[in-house]
Amino acid sequence: MGRAKLTVVPPGKPLIGRAIPPGSKSITNRALLLAGLAKGTSRLTGALKSDDTRYMADALRAMGVVVDEPDATSFVVTSTGQLKPPAAPLFLGNAGTATRFLTAALALGNGRYVVDGDEHMRKRPIKPLVDALQSLGVKAEAPTGCPPVTIDATGAFASDRVVIDGGLSSQYVSALQMAAACSSAPFTIELAGADIGARGYIDLTLAAMRAFGAEAEQTSPSSWRIQPTGYRAADFIVEPDASAATYLWAAEVLTGGKIDLGVANEEFTQPDAKAYDIIRQFPHMPAEIDGSQMQDAVPTLAVLAAFNEQPVRFVGIANLRVKECDRIRALSLGLNAIRDGLAREEGDDLIVFSDPALAGQVLPAAIDTFADHRIAMSFALAGLKIGGITILDPDCVAKTFPSYWDVLSSLGVSYTDIQ
Repeated sequence: MGRAKLTVVPPGKPLIGRAIPPGSKSITNRALLLAGLAKGTSRLTGALKSDDTRYMADALRAMGVVVDEPDATSFVVTSTGQLKPPAAPLFLGNAGTATRFLTAALALGNGRYVVDGDEHMRKRPIKPLVDALQSLGVKAEAPTGCPPVTIDATGAFASDRVVIDGGLSSQYVSALQMAAACSSAPFTIELAGADIGARGYIDLTLAAMRAFGAEAEQTSPSSWRIQPTGYRAADFIVEPDASAATYLWAAEVLTGGKIDLGVANEEFTQPDAKAYDIIRQFPHMPAEIDGSQMQDAVPTLAVLAAFNEQPVRFVGIANLRVKECDRIRALSLGLNAIRDGLAREEGDDLIVFSDPALAGQVLPAAIDTFADHRIAMSFALAGLKIGGITILDPDCVAKTFPSYWDVLSSLGVSYTDIQ
């Protein structure tokens, strides 16, 4: 059983020390899948070991891929390049990357595959991806528009071109891109409209594909051409997780501390690293922040905004409503639990009515995390400055940053009321 709650004790001093973020979840799960689709043995180093990556690794094992874990940050993946139909449905928890990426990749397998998740995953949309696969002649069904997805695959697409709606998530586009390299002919992916969830993740996908031997190019702002190269085994280094880094960057500016992450901001290639430039402006963050291209950093920025010198409106964040939970709602509820009127939803915008005077107060608040790791980790930041901040279901951080509470502790943060 996980801990039911944990109360953060404001340290009352700058947080100073070294704290290395775990490997990137986004890159680790891309690399795991690509290694599973490649013939031979691949070695992934610097990888994240968390709930989300464990679900991906276990799914690959269930389909005949050998996934060894020689140490805490490495995977050694040996595959024939084929993912065999599993004996039972693939259970992927609430791992959006694993669920979406596998759904597309398995469409080029042979046999029946069922991709499923927990109660939260079963509320997260996958219909645009299923619609795209169906347009390619794949027998794929998701009756609720969310997982479970049943795929009866025949090893091929019936067309060499697909149009996908990427407005809800760039993961749909990434999923098709990674699968397309295993098709039998050059393949074109086009967006239905210009909207796409965080576009920077497409660059991550293409970079990972190329590392495993794929040839992919962007042919217009809304289309890509993928060659039918398949994948070859590779040694691959996973960079630290930029989304995880945002909590440490925010903890640094909130406490006037200095935290060495072991990697310079400019070395990150992930979209959420853009948040660094905004965090660095604290307590003078801009009055409006567009979160569309750094969606996973928005919870960090929203909690930090509570202590800003001026109110902050977050725009371009509608996709946060279909993440691990409705993050706009969760942020609004959590901030207003700290002080009524601290936040307001306006459509899909979130307004945080900043108040630097919150720092130093004792404002007992139980934060419902909705089993969402990013809600738990971001509201812990409020506990660095306000007494009485209690995080419910704190162990949900295992999804992407299992050592989070220990990392903060190593920097001088303590906890009470741990149950």
